[in-house]
Amino acid sequence: MVRALTHIAYFAVIALLTLVVPAAFVGDPRAAKHAIIVIGFLGAWRYSWAMLNLCRAILFRRFVYPRRKAAAFKADRESGRRRHAFFMVTSYMVDQDTTLMVYRRLFRAAAAARDGATIVSSVVDGADERLIREIYATMPIDMSSVKLVMDRIKSNGKRDAMARALRILASFSPTPHDIMIFVDGDTVVPLDVVEQSAPWFNDPHVGALTTHEAALVDKDNLFKDWFVLRFNQRQMMMCSMGLSQRVLTLTGRMSVFRACLATDPGFVKGVGHDYLNHWRLGRVTFLTGDDKSTWFWLLRNGYKMLYLPDMMSASVETQPRATFYDSAKTLMVRWFGNMMRTNGRALRLSPRTMGFFTWWSILDQRVSMFTTLVGPISVLVTALFVTPYVVPLYIGWVLATRYIFCAFIALFNGVWFPVTHPPILYFSQIVGAAIKTFVLFRLDKQKWTRQASTGGGATAGLFDRLKAAESAAHHALTICWLTLAVMYLSII
Repeated sequence: MVRALTHIAYFAVIALLTLVVPAAFVGDPRAAKHAIIVIGFLGAWRYSWAMLNLCRAILFRRFVYPRRKAAAFKADRESGRRRHAFFMVTSYMVDQDTTLMVYRRLFRAAAAARDGATIVSSVVDGADERLIREIYATMPIDMSSVKLVMDRIKSNGKRDAMARALRILASFSPTPHDIMIFVDGDTVVPLDVVEQSAPWFNDPHVGALTTHEAALVDKDNLFKDWFVLRFNQRQMMMCSMGLSQRVLTLTGRMSVFRACLATDPGFVKGVGHDYLNHWRLGRVTFLTGDDKSTWFWLLRNGYKMLYLPDMMSASVETQPRATFYDSAKTLMVRWFGNMMRTNGRALRLSPRTMGFFTWWSILDQRVSMFTTLVGPISVLVTALFVTPYVVPLYIGWVLATRYIFCAFIALFNGVWFPVTHPPILYFSQIVGAAIKTFVLFRLDKQKWTRQASTGGGATAGLFDRLKAAESAAHHALTICWLTLAVMYLSII
C-alpha cells in the first residue's frame, strides 16, 4: 500500500510540473525548437537504441539462449570429456565475516566439480591465509577432490596478484577442455558454477563467459537502490550483447575462462602489465581494469564471450564514502576510467573480428557521453536566454520517461521497482556522462577503491602539472564547443 502511494505521489509531481507551464508556452516556436533538440533527433536515437537492446534482450533470453543451452549441454553429454575446474581467488582488505561466507561457498562449489578442482588463493595478510586454511580443514564435506594452494604476496595490487596466481595455475598444465573461474574475495559463487559453465566450452571458439550479478548491501538506502538498478540494467544489456556472443565486459567479480587461454603467456602478460600508448599522455600503465584487459585480449584474438542470464553470483558491496553522491562518483570514476582506457583500442579492431553490432555498441559508449549531456545543456541555455518555463517541463519529461524506462527494466527482470529508481537512473545517466568526459581526458588517473595505490596523475612535478593543466584545457574546450553547438540549435 505504501509503495503504491509513493508511485501515485510521483505522478502527482509530474502533473504539478506540467500545470506550472502556461499553455501558451507549448505553442511558442522557440519552445518547439528546443523540444526538437531535447526529444527530437537525439532523443529518438537514444530511445530507439534502448528499445533495440530491449528487443534483443527479450529475443535472447526467451528464445535463443534456451536453445543454445540445450545444444551445449547435449554436446557435453555426448562428448564425455573430463574437465578439471581451476579457481583463482584474490582477496585484499575483506572482512572476516565476508571471507567465511565466500570461501565456504567456494569450497562447496569446488567439491561439487565432477572432475576435481584446484584453487589458488592470493592473499596479502597472514591472518587471511590462516583463516582460509582453517575453513578448508573444517569443511563438513569430502574435500579430497579439491586442492588448495595459498599464494601469500606483497601488496602490489590486484594485477600483480592475478599474474602470479595464473603462473602458478599454468604449472598444472591445464588442457583446452578445463575451465578457470576468476573470483574476487568478496563474491559468493553459485554452488553449480562448474556444472553450469563447463558445457559451453565444448565450442572451441568460446574463450570465456560471465553471468548475472546481485549486490549484497547491508543497509536499505540510495546506495543499495542504485546497485539494484545497475544490476537490473546490466542484465538487460548483457542479454542484448549475449545475442551476438560478444559481451562488453568480463566482470572481475566472477567470470569463467578456458583454462589454457587464461594461462597463455600473452594473456598473463596482458593481465599483469597492460598499458596504453596515448598521443598526449604517453604510456599509461593500467592499474585497475583487469577485467577489461582479459576482455580485450580475447576480443582481439577472435574468441566468443558468452553471457549466462540464469546463473548469478553475489558480491558484497560496501559504501566507500560517507554520502551516496561521493560513493557513486568514486566508483564511476574507476569503472568508466577502465572503460575509456580500453574501448578506444577496441574500436581500432575490425568490425569483422567482433561483429558489427558489438563494434557499434563500443562506439556508442564513446559517443553517448556527449549526446546525453545535450538535454541538460539545452535546458540551461533555453532557461537563461528564452524562458525559465522550460525547467519544470523538462523535469516532468525526465520523471515520466525514466519511469517508463524503469518499468521496462523491471518487467524484463520480473521484479517491480521503488520510486527512487527513476531519479537514480537520471542521476546515473547525467553524472555518469559527465564523469566519462572527465576521465576521457585524464586516462592516466587511476585509483582502487580499497587500496591506497594510485597510477599516474601525480602533480608534484612541473611536467605532471603541465599535463594536468593540458587535460583540463582539452576537457573545457570540448564542453565549450558542445555548449556552443547546443546554443546554436536551441536559440538561434
